[in-house]
Amino acid sequence: MELKQILLSDLKGAMKSRDSLKVDTLRLIVSDIKYKEIDLHEELGDGDITALLTTQIKRRKEAAALYEQGGRTDLKEKEEKEMAIIQTYLPEPVGEEELKQRIAEVIAETVAQGPKDMGKVMKVVVPEFKGKAEGDRIRKLVTELLAS
Repeated sequence: MELKQILLSDLKGAMKSRDSLKVDTLRLIVSDIKYKEIDLHEELGDGDITALLTTQIKRRKEAAALYEQGGRTDLKEKEEKEMAIIQTYLPEPVGEEELKQRIAEVIAETVAQGPKDMGKVMKVVVPEFKGKAEGDRIRKLVTELLAS
């Protein structure tokens, strides 16, 4: 089943069980998906939806940090609960060792020889791990492995 269909069926289930936090979170996600589809004039695939969910998580992390600075622990907890709901729809994150191993393979394949070749490596690795690893994490590992 497509991720979009899973989100819609879970939204219906949350409505029936009267789980207002989950309903609000899923409605926002489904709304974002629809706006993106209207903007692009095409249906979004699972990869695009995963990227959208990752963006939603980043927004909530930032909001939670701001709420914590402002002393609003109630809103911070709400953001963290929403992050947990969204996290259930993302694929399992890739382990550090698996990511390092694949980056090392790509470095060997592309014959990258230093930081100047970072673009070659990133161009191959980022699409492979889209939604499974954050871009910053990938960038740090690529930089580390190219420096050694």
